Amino acid sequence: MGLIIVHTGDGKGKTTAALGTALRACGYGHKVLMIQFVKGPWKSGEQLIAGRLAPEFEFVKTGKGFFKIMGDRLPEEEHKEAARLGLEFAAQRVRAGAHDLIILDEINNAIADGLLPLEPVLEMLESKPETLHIILTGRNAHPAILERAHLVTEMKEIKHPYRQGILAQKGIDF
Repeated sequence: MGLIIVHTGDGKGKTTAALGTALRACGYGHKVLMIQFVKGPWKSGEQLIAGRLAPEFEFVKTGKGFFKIMGDRLPEEEHKEAARLGLEFAAQRVRAGAHDLIILDEINNAIADGLLPLEPVLEMLESKPETLHIILTGRNAHPAILERAHLVTEMKEIKHPYRQGILAQKGIDF
């Protein structure tokens, strides 16, 4: 049975937890697709490793970068269009049934920040093939998504290096 899994909360580790599940799935030869909705423009470790994990692991970045933080200067409409196209792509891939696991990275943020409407995301979850697992990551997961999930984990920030003036570290944070 395909599970709907949510990693949310204000703590670090939501994407990292999803990647751990992806690595485990790839180990069994499962087909994994990771779609990033809202991440910075720089290359991430997951993006760099994707080619080496192929054909099991496919990585697609659809977002235009962080929204309204970390120097974002793009118009909101550009972010919304990128999120809409990302969701359209995700829905096509969900319907195609070619993957065992699809990770919708930072989709919760995209919904919470008003870049994506909730309804099409819920419709996509309802239409997924019975055996497909879907992981949704990002802060502020909507209650309707939490209700549909089989597993919800909340990452809680207790201490973070950023608050100590330490910038994100390659290979640890991205």
